[in-house]
Amino acid sequence: MKVSGPWLERPETQAVCAMLADAGHRALLVGGCVRNALLDMPVADVDIATDARPERVIALAEAAGLRAVPTGAAHGTVTVIANAIPHEVTTFRRDVQTDGRHATVAFSDDLAEDAARRDFTMNALYAAADGTVIDPLGGLADVVARHVRFVGDPRARIREDYLRILRFFRFHAWYGDAARGFDPEGLAAVAALAEGLDGLSRERVGAEMRRLLAAPDPAPAVAAMAATGVLARVLPGADARALAVLVHLEAGAAPDWLRRLVVLGGESAPEGLRLSRAEARALAALQGVIGSAASAGELGYRLGLARGADAVLARAALLGDPPPPDWRTALEQGAAAQFPLRAADLVDRFQGAALGTQLREAEARWIASGFALSREELLA
Repeated sequence: MKVSGPWLERPETQAVCAMLADAGHRALLVGGCVRNALLDMPVADVDIATDARPERVIALAEAAGLRAVPTGAAHGTVTVIANAIPHEVTTFRRDVQTDGRHATVAFSDDLAEDAARRDFTMNALYAAADGTVIDPLGGLADVVARHVRFVGDPRARIREDYLRILRFFRFHAWYGDAARGFDPEGLAAVAALAEGLDGLSRERVGAEMRRLLAAPDPAPAVAAMAATGVLARVLPGADARALAVLVHLEAGAAPDWLRRLVVLGGESAPEGLRLSRAEARALAALQGVIGSAASAGELGYRLGLARGADAVLARAALLGDPPPPDWRTALEQGAAAQFPLRAADLVDRFQGAALGTQLREAEARWIASGFALSREELLA
């Protein structure tokens, strides 16, 4: 079998492969680019595996007039940039020691050793520069079946890096077959070893959760996380039940991980998932209104069009009721509305706290009018 596509055929990628092959080294496309090409999904990043050592890769790149950046040379990775297109070139490796978070690796000349250290069989697929697929571990059949399966013993793979627990669910959300369900051996392993997640940095956990919740339909994966005790480890107090309802209500809207996080709830998500300040503010704003009686128009006015829509959908999912039929029109009207009064309009009659109270009351009347009351009517 062969893979193909613009990502493989472009001159820059072929030049990096030829740079290695012409010097007698192997140059194999590997991992996500091969997997996604087989699934007819977009390919974003191009990774290349080789038996050349990092210093050799740097020397060959410089001789070929390409830029080489030692982004992870200690672990075997050099980013080779051809015409502004980056290619991560990594030497074949084998694990020497792991602690559940990091690995000490040794370079290898053996493709089988490199494949054996990878997490899932669908990530242990390689392709030559002409697209010919090399499948040392049976990953091709798993890709075709959309079967997310650990390489070798699932418990051993997880103990090498406990983040693979979350990756197991993320990969199922993106690449798995929901009808087929989860690999039973893998599911049993993540349930048995969920405690290991406690030792991971919150940054790594947060990054995985963002990517998982951005999948087209993460609900089955998150439900399985809840059933295995994994969700409670990474987001204590979260409830996965409304997520499937939200995905249904989104009805073609672009996936948004923060919107999905709102309906999950949970304690201290900003700290537990290491949200940025802007993300934490957006989350708090949504959480502050979904329990209110604010209309769709008011939500659009206060949050803007995009986040207002998030609030309407999240509230409907949590309540189990569909949004009102005209909510999109009302939302757009509210998002476009401009409150006609300013503090300066009332300062001659009210001061201090009374001024703020009068402004808030006038704003409430204006919103209740469907944003129709004019400045003169509000002042009267």
